[in-house]
Amino acid sequence: MKLASLSFSDHESIPERYAFARIDPQSHVALADNFNPQFSWDDVPEGTQSFVMVCQDPYVPSKPDDVNQEGRVVPADLPRVEFFHWVLIDLPANMREIEEGAFSNGITPRGKGGPLAPHDARQGINDYTGWFAADRDMSGDYFGYDGPCPPWNDVLVHHYIFTLYALSVPRLDVEGTFNGKQVLQAIQGKVLAQASLTGTYTLNPELAPKVIGTTSA
Repeated sequence: MKLASLSFSDHESIPERYAFARIDPQSHVALADNFNPQFSWDDVPEGTQSFVMVCQDPYVPSKPDDVNQEGRVVPADLPRVEFFHWVLIDLPANMREIEEGAFSNGITPRGKGGPLAPHDARQGINDYTGWFAADRDMSGDYFGYDGPCPPWNDVLVHHYIFTLYALSVPRLDVEGTFNGKQVLQAIQGKVLAQASLTGTYTLNPELAPKVIGTTSA
């Protein structure tokens, strides 16, 4: 199975149109457009009955002590953890494209609704749900896609891995409000094929010229 995108190239920078936040010279960061990227795929294996799309960032700091703190940096040797940005399941077997903005076209404070999604699919909560849990203005269940927002003082460029799974079942056995870890567990033994694309993103101005350059919208 092959996965492609018109929104960014594999292992290249993700334009800020698809991010949760963008660089701002005065306040470090500002909210961005938060469109979900476009994807298309082919060479689907026989017997495919549904698809799952998951996006993960494996470089999220394991401790928040230095995150976005003036005069400090998030060091490269800090242990990192995975962060789910998108959990989308039950995409129909005849589907071959996710259009730009079809599942997210802006930021919704307290999170977009779910689990029901376009195309009779379902979407799980992403990890902004936990990230904003203590924020009085932003706390809530964040269903569906919310794009990159790495620490502006991180010395590492973050990587966003979009993986499409072709499954042998028409509906995944998860119910209610589910998350990425539950989905990855539920697809075990049901995956006929998978394909991934990786994009990079940073909010660190010292790294940005090399990474996002003039591709930002």
